Amino acid sequence: MEKCECLAYSYHICLKSIFKELNLSYCHMIPKPCTYPLVVYTVGIRSSLYPPSEEMRLKEMGAEFYRTSRGGLITFHGPGQLVAYPVLNLQVWTPSVKWYVCQLEKTIIELCHQLDIYASTSPYTGVWVQNKKIAAIGIRMSRWVTSHGIGLNCNTDLSWFDHIVPCGIADKGVTSLSQEVGGDVSVSDATPFFLSAFSHVFHCSFKSQTLDELWYDLDNSSR
Repeated sequence: MEKCECLAYSYHICLKSIFKELNLSYCHMIPKPCTYPLVVYTVGIRSSLYPPSEEMRLKEMGAEFYRTSRGGLITFHGPGQLVAYPVLNLQVWTPSVKWYVCQLEKTIIELCHQLDIYASTSPYTGVWVQNKKIAAIGIRMSRWVTSHGIGLNCNTDLSWFDHIVPCGIADKGVTSLSQEVGGDVSVSDATPFFLSAFSHVFHCSFKSQTLDELWYDLDNSSR
């Protein structure tokens, strides 16, 4: 598993695609929100629910808008949110979509418990604190290789969620680590807890690399 430097969303998606083609397992992290686009809205495969007029409305607020290949409806990514898009070959673990989503949920729940936040699952995908979602999960699977992943609200400006119906669930709210602990919890603060929880749940370890080191390994892997 490899933890990468922070990237812009479009570059991040490109890198993820390269890993998928090379059939490598890694976990790409965005540890510093200051280098992430100010606001990004993404929609899943049911993007017909979001016509060009809706896309234009969100872009006029200064947001980027992407139609993706993941499951789920519309969600938000932006500063103060820990985004992790693992690319894993589940044949190394357990080849099951349900198992994988449950493992991601367990990872976030374990992270929250380390911060004395009682989080749980619900009939809806994701991780919740009572009736408020603290982490969204949207994935894609192709030949048991995963893409897309988790968005965990750390010290996110939650008002950006007011412009959408997050994940298509109209009667639920959103929350963040900072809101739940009553103090500031940045993405940098949350990252070690995430890495620890992910390693424990998936029985793996992380290798930290610079982007130059990562591209060198990718180049060697493609030969």
